[in-house]
Amino acid sequence: MSTVVDKLKDWVSGGPDVAEEEEFGGPEMTIVEHLQELRSRLTWCAIAMVIGTVIGLVFSNQVFGILLNPAPPGFKPVYIEMTEMFTSYFKVAIMTGAAIAMPVFVYEVIAFVSPGLTRKERRIVFTLLPLVSVFFLFGMLFGYFVVLPFATRYLLTFSTVATDEIRISNYIGFVTTVLFWMGLAFETPLVIYMLAKVHLVDVHRLSRYRKYAILAVFIIAAAITPTPDPFNQTLVAVPLYLLYELGILFARFA
Repeated sequence: MSTVVDKLKDWVSGGPDVAEEEEFGGPEMTIVEHLQELRSRLTWCAIAMVIGTVIGLVFSNQVFGILLNPAPPGFKPVYIEMTEMFTSYFKVAIMTGAAIAMPVFVYEVIAFVSPGLTRKERRIVFTLLPLVSVFFLFGMLFGYFVVLPFATRYLLTFSTVATDEIRISNYIGFVTTVLFWMGLAFETPLVIYMLAKVHLVDVHRLSRYRKYAILAVFIIAAAITPTPDPFNQTLVAVPLYLLYELGILFARFA
């Protein structure tokens, strides 16, 4: 009798899994349909990347000027291979194109995975997505205006025994590496928030781990900072620790 009643309730409510199905944003798709949609998304990403790269080639001189700005006055890199300047221009154009096409990349990724997320998961993603870009931008700005001027001045004036002739490819690789890792390091509060949201960490545990966090940020700062002097490492470690404290604050609202 109870089985019949349960079946009637399921039929009236639309089935036992209706509430669960309504949590997701789209219908089920076959493997072929998923692959077709993925191909379409990747195609739009490739188109955006090509357009961005072309724009990067057009404005490559301006981008080079921006990247050379943190170096001390009078610094001028050199190239010693036939194709080195060409590859450096192309590398800068690709990085510029990736930055321009990033909103398209993010949109296509979200549009692809959104139907498979629950309402709660979509809410978390759409809430954190703008903050991911903002924190990454802040990290790059900190690296550009604070870390790179000190680092380049220290490295280029470290000794007067030899004359500096820095290759353009080496300089561009050095600058972009510092900017990328500083942007990534500034994502720390959002990572902590996500871990707290899925109950892997909590505020009390994060507070107890402060002494380990201090050690960790100095190790990370030593890895990110291109110079061995303690001043530059402290210059990076202090903001990283403040980001950890900001992550604890975010965890209170998880």
